[in-house]
Parts: sequence; C-alpha cells; structure tokens
Amino acid sequence: MEKKKNKIKELGEFGLIRHLTSDITMKNPGTLKGPGDDAAVLDYKGKLVVVTSDILMEGIHFNLIYTPMKHLGYKSVVANLSDIYAMNARPRQIIVSLAFSSKLTLEQVENLYAGIRLACETYNVDLAGGDTSTSVTGMAISITAIGEGEKKRIVYRNGAKKNDLICVSGDLGAAYLGLQLLEREKKIFLNNPEVQPELEGYDYLLQRQLKPEPRADIIEYFREQNAKPSAMIDISDGLSSEVMHICRESGTGCKLFADHIPVNSETEKLAAEFNITPLVAALNGGEDYELLFTVSPGEFVKLKDNRNIRAIGHITDSEDGCNLITHDGSSIPLQAQGWNAWHDKD
Repeated sequence: MEKKKNKIKELGEFGLIRHLTSDITMKNPGTLKGPGDDAAVLDYKGKLVVVTSDILMEGIHFNLIYTPMKHLGYKSVVANLSDIYAMNARPRQIIVSLAFSSKLTLEQVENLYAGIRLACETYNVDLAGGDTSTSVTGMAISITAIGEGEKKRIVYRNGAKKNDLICVSGDLGAAYLGLQLLEREKKIFLNNPEVQPELEGYDYLLQRQLKPEPRADIIEYFREQNAKPSAMIDISDGLSSEVMHICRESGTGCKLFADHIPVNSETEKLAAEFNITPLVAALNGGEDYELLFTVSPGEFVKLKDNRNIRAIGHITDSEDGCNLITHDGSSIPLQAQGWNAWHDKD
C-alpha cells in the first residue's frame, strides 16, 4: 500500500515551521534565541550589526520551470549574504519569510528549505526565524541577513577617491549568459515538451545562474593582508550600474578599461551563439555576485598577487564622468543598463 504523503495544509503554518526547523541548531554564540518565538534575539558585544533584506518574486526573479527548488533556496540566501560581504562584514543570521500557493507540495517546500540550510551550513550562518503565508500570485521569498562588522573594517559605497584603482573579483557576464541559455531551452520545451534541453558544455554558466557563490574568500583575504577597500559593492545589477553607484555616492567619476574586464571563455563561447558581445553581458548582465571595490594604489600592492582580483580601471574627478575606454582607445559614457525590477512594468 502506498504511503500517504503529508499535505502542507494538514501541518498548518506553525506545524510547517516546526517541521522545517525542528532539528536546526545554533552555531553562533550571538544567537540567543532562534526559531520558535516572536523574534530572534542576537547579542553582539562591541560589534556593529549589519542588516540587509531582499525579496524574490516568482515570474520576476526566478522561473520554476527551470529552477530547482534546492538551488532556489540556496541562491535566495547567498544573494543576501553577498550584500553583507560587500560591507566587509561577516553574515551570522538570516530570517526567512515565504509566501506560496497550495499548488506546491510539501516535498517542494522541503527542497527549498534544504537549499536554504545548505547555504547556511556552507557559510556558517544561523537560520534564526521567519514567517510563512499563502499566496495567489506565485511564490515570494523574503530573506533578511544579519551580520557583524568592526567599525575600522566596515566599507561603504561612498569612500572612493581620485586615483583609486577599481577592482573586481572573479569574472563577469556568466550568470547572464546562463539565464539566456535557460530561457532559450524553456521556449523550446514549451513548444515541444518531448525535446530534451541542450545544456552540455555550459556547466559553469548554469552554476553561476542557478547556484552562485558570494565572495567570502575575498573578504577573508582582505583581513589576512590587512587591506581595506575605500568603497565596495556587490555586482547584482551589472558592472556599469554598480560602478556608477560608487561614483555617485563618492562624488567622483571613473574610467573602466574594456581590455581589463574579466570574462570566462565559456561566457565568450555562448555569447557568440547568441550574437551578444561578451563585454555587454559583463557590463549589464547582473547576478554575478562578485565584488566591485576601489583601493588606493598603496593598498592594491597588498592584493595584486591574488589571481581572483583584477584592476579594471581607476577613479577620476566627478566632472570627467563615468566612461568606458574601448579596445581602440575610444571613450564612451557608461550607462546604467543593468537589472531594473520596474522596467516596462510601470
């Protein structure tokens, strides 16, 4: 006889929360109270508390046709952790709130939470509480991340100075090309569900889109080298948008050099298939979750041996504007053409 599957509605809201969090243990001494009360209780002694929050909406930020639930849970967490790292701080707790319809099964929600928990385990973060609700418009995932930082190490967007070097970690544009690949295969599937998706050879791009990793390693490297950026932001909305955020907040301009912007060979290969210029994907694609930061030339000396860090330009006077120096030496004004949640929806 087939074993009866529990339904979410039979568990109820609080039963579901207990079901998903009953065996969670707290790893950080600052977490005095986790799931099970009206709020998490955190104790930081002499530390700055850093808090950020993101909401992901089905149909806007993710598509369940090609996004595995476990990957979605993982990505939802690391997108928030990346914001904490971009402050040169360390994440310690998250609060998770979910809204979903009765169409989802308990197994699907369990898989989502499995991804959330995997991200917490990977980055030593506590799942300290949250909320659930029903929804008639698709799934919504809201995560608040809480971190701790030291006053002397916290980095804001507004600290860039003229002649500072502009640096990025990793490579850019891969997540965007991974999304284009998934969208192409989705359209083919909807037209003919019998056709198998063609995804071979693009593991890196798919991983960058579906299961990205925040750059905790770069933050720890700063500490090891006793180096501190003058300004920093994570690249979630595209390089051009992010560097313009730093320049606007810092009251400066910038020059980015196209030849120095790092792009993976897999990105270049798929960009050619889609007739997309790899540089355009790097500038405007978003969701790379790499770190963009500025450092003085003296501080950069401490970082130059790290192969995951690359200088791509420098800070200029504000009246010079924000410009891209192309392969032939031409100067083109940068435009913030990255992700815009309200684009074409007003």
